[in-house]
Amino acid sequence: MNWWPFGKDTGTATLDGPHALLADIEKRGKRYRDDLDNGKFITPACKRTASDPASDQATIADHTQLEAFRYLLEVPRGEYRLLAEPDSQVEIIDGYLRQIPHDQMVIEFTGVTNADLAIAIIAGFNWLVHCAVLAGGADPKEFYGALRNFRRIASSAQKWWAADDAKQRCAEMLQAGEAPPLFLNLVWSEYGRMATEVAARHAARQ
Repeated sequence: MNWWPFGKDTGTATLDGPHALLADIEKRGKRYRDDLDNGKFITPACKRTASDPASDQATIADHTQLEAFRYLLEVPRGEYRLLAEPDSQVEIIDGYLRQIPHDQMVIEFTGVTNADLAIAIIAGFNWLVHCAVLAGGADPKEFYGALRNFRRIASSAQKWWAADDAKQRCAEMLQAGEAPPLFLNLVWSEYGRMATEVAARHAARQ
């Protein structure tokens, strides 16, 4: 599966897959934040009505995914960029699996990198659960099951990166245009899957 299906412009043409994806998220996330600050769109996206700008299903999904990822973009010192770095995967995933789940969407960072990344990732999932309820009266328990499933995905990735040849395999996969289980890929993909479901619920309600 291609985790970074975005066209490469002059700013990302020399980047590998995960860094191109990260650059694209940063670019689109900043543009979306600026649009919200200027009152261009209603947020959360799942509350838009048919008469509001950007209320089509595809845009609702896109904007909801960006809304979830914004917590990571707010991590101090831009340390969310470590999600794309092979050398950081073991520590990041270990930190995520050690983090006690929370149900907060207003969060405070601790100053400890891996803890802050984990807190932000979980907050993004909480946002998606919140949006699912707003969009179509979803049972939060249904979506919290997705969080438990993501922990299983993270556990599998932890085992993959624990192998002695993990970094070499990662480099070979990137060279071949394939997607190694970098935590950036895993989080962005799961946010996208849940955002797509939120958008589908929103469309069914219209």
